[in-house]
Amino acid sequence: MKAKPRGFTMVELVTVLVLLGILSVAIVPRMMSSADTAAPIFRADILSALRYAQKVSVSHRRLVCANIAAGSITLTIAQANPPAAGCNAALPSPDNSPYSSKDPAVTAANNIAGSTLFFQPNGDILDGNSALANGQITISGQAAIVIDGGGSRVE
Repeated sequence: MKAKPRGFTMVELVTVLVLLGILSVAIVPRMMSSADTAAPIFRADILSALRYAQKVSVSHRRLVCANIAAGSITLTIAQANPPAAGCNAALPSPDNSPYSSKDPAVTAANNIAGSTLFFQPNGDILDGNSALANGQITISGQAAIVIDGGGSRVE
């Protein structure tokens, strides 16, 4: 009795490779696309930056400024209380680098007066007109971030 050969035939191997090639052409570009993940990540960055600014302003008893541009957010802090020259120093992030987040592929816009939010040591959030900031920051394709200056809420 002759032993049955084990293994795959050349036709089976080529068929599997062709199927893998077709699947990789269809799936890999979708997995590598950052367009689907950029906006939610940037929204999370802005939300965490605003909450961080609020907590630092209260805990350090200093004015903290959040400058929101179309594709970036930058945090600065006043060096003294009361602030003589506004926010004049970069606010360090927990890893001690200046706190900023950028994503030029995503746009953020707000309906709050001015592009800077001022986090007061008492918890209030003011807009560019020194009034309580009440409004929204919108990121393309994402739920809006709601700012309630009098209630000291960022959601």
